[in-house]
Amino acid sequence: MKNIILITLIGVTILSCEPKQNQECIDLSNANSKVKSNLELYSMVWDKAINGRNIQIINLDYFDENIKAITADGDIVGIDAFKAYYNNYLTGFSDAEFNIVDVFGQGDKIVKHWNFKGTHDGDFFGIPPTGKKIDLIGTTLVLMKDGKILQEQDFFDNYSLLSQLGLLPTE
Repeated sequence: MKNIILITLIGVTILSCEPKQNQECIDLSNANSKVKSNLELYSMVWDKAINGRNIQIINLDYFDENIKAITADGDIVGIDAFKAYYNNYLTGFSDAEFNIVDVFGQGDKIVKHWNFKGTHDGDFFGIPPTGKKIDLIGTTLVLMKDGKILQEQDFFDNYSLLSQLGLLPTE
């Protein structure tokens, strides 16, 4: 491994095998390329889905047919159920803004640190509009399969969300 030079750039390790490549360098380079492709696809999909308000991008081009969102209330499985679940963010917040603060991965696993902002002016998982603005941060664990999104599990402070919506006391 003395001929391997590693450079980390935006959560992706770039591999250089100078002056000649051996099988280990080739394998590492291929794995690095796969992670980079997964990160780019994942970031693009969620930018278009939320910021571009294009829920139809949740389709078989980018998601495995058995896509699963792991939630405290049970798993959401399949393209249609997954699309309906995340559409709540678009119907609940007409000015939804979703930003990926940081994203990194290894193999088929991705970790995303995100920020979601918006004004609650529509139905959101059965909660009628409150007119309140939210600013929420969270993390998502992602599993990819064959270049498609297979599974997601979001982690965020639900108490903060409900407080910002004015549904819980803030003191």
